[in-house]
Amino acid sequence: MKIAIMGAMPEEIAPILERMGKYTITEYAGNKFYECSYSGHELVIAYSKIGKVFSTLTAATMIERFGAEMLLFSGVAGAISDELNIGDMIVSTRLIQHDLDITAFGHPHGYVPGGKQYIDADKKLIAIAHNVAGELGVILQEGIIATGDQFVADPERKGWIKEVCNADALEMEGASVAVVCDVMEVPFFILRAISDVADMDASFNFDEFLESSAQISAEFIIHMVEKIG
Repeated sequence: MKIAIMGAMPEEIAPILERMGKYTITEYAGNKFYECSYSGHELVIAYSKIGKVFSTLTAATMIERFGAEMLLFSGVAGAISDELNIGDMIVSTRLIQHDLDITAFGHPHGYVPGGKQYIDADKKLIAIAHNVAGELGVILQEGIIATGDQFVADPERKGWIKEVCNADALEMEGASVAVVCDVMEVPFFILRAISDVADMDASFNFDEFLESSAQISAEFIIHMVEKIG
Protein backbone atom coordinates (compact mmCIF):
# COMPACT_ATOMS: atom_id res chain seq x y z
CA MET A 1 0.00 0.00 0.00
CA LYS A 2 1.14 3.57 -0.67
CA ILE A 3 0.77 5.57 2.54
CA ALA A 4 1.16 9.34 2.83
CA ILE A 5 2.65 10.70 6.05
CA MET A 6 2.24 14.42 6.50
CA GLY A 7 3.02 17.20 8.96
CA ALA A 8 2.72 20.96 8.75
CA MET A 9 6.29 21.81 9.79
CA PRO A 10 9.73 20.28 9.05
CA GLU A 11 10.17 19.38 12.72
CA GLU A 12 7.08 17.14 12.55
CA ILE A 13 8.47 14.84 9.87
CA ALA A 14 12.21 15.01 10.64
CA PRO A 15 12.18 12.14 13.21
CA ILE A 16 10.28 9.94 10.74
CA LEU A 17 12.83 10.59 7.99
CA GLU A 18 15.62 9.81 10.45
CA ARG A 19 14.03 6.42 11.16
CA MET A 20 13.63 5.67 7.46
CA GLY A 21 17.30 6.30 6.72
CA LYS A 22 17.21 6.00 2.94
CA TYR A 23 14.73 7.81 0.71
CA THR A 24 14.43 9.56 -2.61
CA ILE A 25 13.43 13.21 -2.89
CA THR A 26 11.12 14.66 -5.52
CA GLU A 27 10.72 18.42 -5.75
CA TYR A 28 7.29 19.43 -6.99
CA ALA A 29 4.89 22.35 -6.56
CA GLY A 30 7.30 24.26 -4.35
CA ASN A 31 7.76 21.36 -1.93
CA LYS A 32 9.83 18.25 -1.31
CA PHE A 33 8.35 14.76 -1.18
CA TYR A 34 10.34 11.92 0.37
CA GLU A 35 9.69 8.36 -0.85
CA CYS A 36 10.84 5.14 0.77
CA SER A 37 9.78 1.63 1.69
CA TYR A 38 8.95 0.50 5.20
CA SER A 39 7.23 -2.53 6.74
CA GLY A 40 5.93 -3.75 3.37
CA HIS A 41 4.50 -0.37 2.39
CA GLU A 42 5.57 2.40 0.06
CA LEU A 43 5.66 5.75 1.88
CA VAL A 44 5.54 9.32 0.66
CA ILE A 45 6.41 11.82 3.39
CA ALA A 46 6.11 15.61 3.32
CA TYR A 47 5.49 18.70 5.38
CA SER A 48 2.93 21.02 3.90
CA LYS A 49 3.79 24.39 5.45
CA ILE A 50 1.28 25.95 7.83
CA GLY A 51 -2.34 26.65 6.92
CA LYS A 52 -5.29 25.28 4.99
CA VAL A 53 -4.14 26.25 1.48
CA PHE A 54 -0.73 24.59 1.68
CA SER A 55 -2.07 21.52 3.46
CA THR A 56 -4.77 21.12 0.81
CA LEU A 57 -2.18 21.38 -1.95
CA THR A 58 0.13 18.88 -0.29
CA ALA A 59 -2.57 16.31 0.48
CA ALA A 60 -3.95 16.49 -3.07
CA THR A 61 -0.47 16.15 -4.53
CA MET A 62 0.34 13.13 -2.39
CA ILE A 63 -2.83 11.43 -3.57
CA GLU A 64 -2.93 12.49 -7.23
CA ARG A 65 0.75 12.60 -8.20
CA PHE A 66 2.23 10.05 -5.80
CA GLY A 67 -0.72 7.64 -5.61
CA ALA A 68 -1.24 7.62 -1.85
CA GLU A 69 -4.07 5.29 -0.83
CA MET A 70 -4.13 6.38 2.82
CA LEU A 71 -2.99 9.49 4.70
CA LEU A 72 -1.63 9.84 8.23
CA PHE A 73 -1.15 13.34 9.63
CA SER A 74 0.86 14.15 12.73
CA GLY A 75 1.31 17.54 14.39
CA VAL A 76 0.47 19.82 17.29
CA ALA A 77 -2.75 21.56 18.35
CA GLY A 78 -4.14 23.91 20.95
CA ALA A 79 -6.58 22.60 23.55
CA ILE A 80 -10.15 23.82 23.84
CA SER A 81 -11.52 21.08 26.07
CA ASP A 82 -10.77 21.43 29.77
CA GLU A 83 -9.95 17.71 29.72
CA LEU A 84 -6.84 18.30 27.57
CA ASN A 85 -3.48 19.46 28.89
CA ILE A 86 -0.11 20.24 27.34
CA GLY A 87 1.50 17.00 26.20
CA ASP A 88 -1.73 15.05 25.79
CA MET A 89 -2.35 13.16 22.54
CA ILE A 90 -5.66 13.45 20.70
CA VAL A 91 -6.94 11.69 17.61
CA SER A 92 -9.69 13.41 15.67
CA THR A 93 -12.99 11.65 15.26
CA ARG A 94 -14.42 14.54 13.22
CA LEU A 95 -13.09 17.80 11.83
CA ILE A 96 -14.65 21.17 11.02
CA GLN A 97 -13.41 24.49 9.59
CA HIS A 98 -14.16 27.05 12.29
CA ASP A 99 -13.33 30.02 10.05
CA LEU A 100 -15.60 28.99 7.16
CA ASP A 101 -18.60 31.26 7.56
CA ILE A 102 -21.53 31.72 5.17
CA THR A 103 -24.07 31.87 7.97
CA ALA A 104 -25.49 34.99 6.29
CA PHE A 105 -27.08 32.58 3.80
CA GLY A 106 -28.61 30.40 6.50
CA HIS A 107 -25.92 27.73 6.67
CA PRO A 108 -24.15 26.55 9.84
CA HIS A 109 -20.53 27.47 10.51
CA GLY A 110 -18.10 25.25 8.62
CA TYR A 111 -20.54 24.29 5.87
CA VAL A 112 -20.78 25.15 2.19
CA PRO A 113 -23.35 23.72 -0.24
CA GLY A 114 -22.01 20.54 -1.79
CA GLY A 115 -19.70 19.98 1.16
CA LYS A 116 -19.99 18.82 4.75
CA GLN A 117 -19.93 20.66 8.04
CA TYR A 118 -18.08 17.83 9.81
CA ILE A 119 -15.89 15.19 8.18
CA ASP A 120 -15.37 11.87 9.94
CA ALA A 121 -11.91 10.33 10.20
CA ASP A 122 -11.43 6.67 9.33
CA LYS A 123 -12.71 4.44 12.14
CA LYS A 124 -10.38 1.55 11.30
CA LEU A 125 -7.32 3.79 11.58
CA ILE A 126 -8.60 5.16 14.88
CA ALA A 127 -8.95 1.59 16.16
CA ILE A 128 -5.39 0.82 15.07
CA ALA A 129 -4.24 3.97 16.88
CA HIS A 130 -5.80 2.82 20.14
CA ASN A 131 -4.03 -0.53 19.80
CA VAL A 132 -0.73 1.25 19.23
CA ALA A 133 -1.38 3.54 22.19
CA GLY A 134 -1.92 0.51 24.41
CA GLU A 135 1.33 -1.08 23.30
CA LEU A 136 3.32 2.13 23.75
CA GLY A 137 1.69 3.01 27.07
CA VAL A 138 0.35 6.27 25.64
CA ILE A 139 -2.98 7.75 26.72
CA LEU A 140 -4.84 8.65 23.55
CA GLN A 141 -7.95 10.79 23.69
CA GLU A 142 -10.57 11.27 20.98
CA GLY A 143 -12.35 14.44 20.01
CA ILE A 144 -13.51 16.96 17.44
CA ILE A 145 -10.79 19.12 15.94
CA ALA A 146 -11.51 22.57 14.53
CA THR A 147 -9.30 24.02 11.79
CA GLY A 148 -8.79 27.59 10.67
CA ASP A 149 -6.22 29.94 9.17
CA GLN A 150 -5.72 31.62 12.53
CA PHE A 151 -3.38 31.01 15.46
CA VAL A 152 -5.90 31.39 18.26
CA ALA A 153 -4.53 33.07 21.39
CA ASP A 154 -7.70 34.86 22.48
CA PRO A 155 -9.76 33.18 25.23
CA GLU A 156 -12.97 34.68 23.83
CA ARG A 157 -12.32 33.24 20.36
CA LYS A 158 -11.38 29.93 21.96
CA GLY A 159 -14.68 29.88 23.85
CA TRP A 160 -16.61 30.74 20.71
CA ILE A 161 -15.04 27.85 18.77
CA LYS A 162 -15.76 25.48 21.64
CA GLU A 163 -19.42 26.52 21.78
CA VAL A 164 -20.19 26.83 18.07
CA CYS A 165 -18.10 23.93 16.74
CA ASN A 166 -18.32 21.64 19.80
CA ALA A 167 -14.56 21.23 19.38
CA ASP A 168 -11.97 19.79 21.72
CA ALA A 169 -8.83 21.12 20.00
CA LEU A 170 -7.90 23.53 17.25
CA GLU A 171 -5.17 23.77 14.65
CA MET A 172 -4.55 25.02 11.09
CA GLU A 173 -4.50 22.03 8.70
CA GLY A 174 -6.57 19.01 9.71
CA ALA A 175 -9.99 19.81 8.28
CA SER A 176 -8.59 20.91 4.92
CA VAL A 177 -6.70 17.62 4.64
CA ALA A 178 -9.91 15.85 5.64
CA VAL A 179 -11.85 17.57 2.84
CA VAL A 180 -9.33 16.38 0.24
CA CYS A 181 -9.27 12.81 1.54
CA ASP A 182 -13.04 12.66 1.87
CA VAL A 183 -13.83 13.72 -1.69
CA MET A 184 -11.06 11.47 -3.07
CA GLU A 185 -12.20 8.54 -0.91
CA VAL A 186 -8.84 8.11 0.79
CA PRO A 187 -8.89 6.94 4.44
CA PHE A 188 -7.20 9.44 6.75
CA PHE A 189 -6.06 9.83 10.34
CA ILE A 190 -5.17 13.02 12.24
CA LEU A 191 -2.98 12.79 15.36
CA ARG A 192 -2.24 15.89 17.44
CA ALA A 193 -0.12 16.57 20.50
CA ILE A 194 -1.47 19.38 22.65
CA SER A 195 1.09 22.21 22.63
CA ASP A 196 -0.88 24.94 24.37
CA VAL A 197 -4.29 25.87 25.73
CA ALA A 198 -4.78 28.81 23.35
CA ASP A 199 -3.85 31.39 25.98
CA MET A 200 -0.23 32.21 25.06
CA ASP A 201 1.29 31.24 28.42
CA ALA A 202 4.64 33.04 28.42
CA SER A 203 6.28 30.29 30.49
CA PHE A 204 5.78 27.73 27.74
CA ASN A 205 8.63 27.00 25.28
CA PHE A 206 6.96 25.95 22.03
CA ASP A 207 10.18 25.05 20.21
CA GLU A 208 11.25 22.65 22.96
CA PHE A 209 7.81 21.07 23.06
CA LEU A 210 7.68 20.71 19.26
CA GLU A 211 10.97 18.83 19.23
CA SER A 212 10.00 16.43 22.01
CA SER A 213 6.44 15.84 20.80
CA ALA A 214 7.66 15.22 17.25
CA GLN A 215 9.75 12.32 18.53
CA ILE A 216 6.78 10.79 20.35
CA SER A 217 4.41 11.34 17.42
CA ALA A 218 6.90 9.90 14.95
CA GLU A 219 7.21 6.73 17.01
CA PHE A 220 3.43 6.50 17.14
CA ILE A 221 2.98 6.96 13.38
CA ILE A 222 5.71 4.43 12.56
CA HIS A 223 4.03 1.85 14.78
CA MET A 224 0.75 2.56 12.99
CA VAL A 225 2.37 1.87 9.62
CA GLU A 226 3.61 -1.45 11.00
CA LYS A 227 0.06 -2.36 12.05
CA ILE A 228 -1.63 -1.45 8.76
CA GLY A 229 -2.30 -4.53 6.68
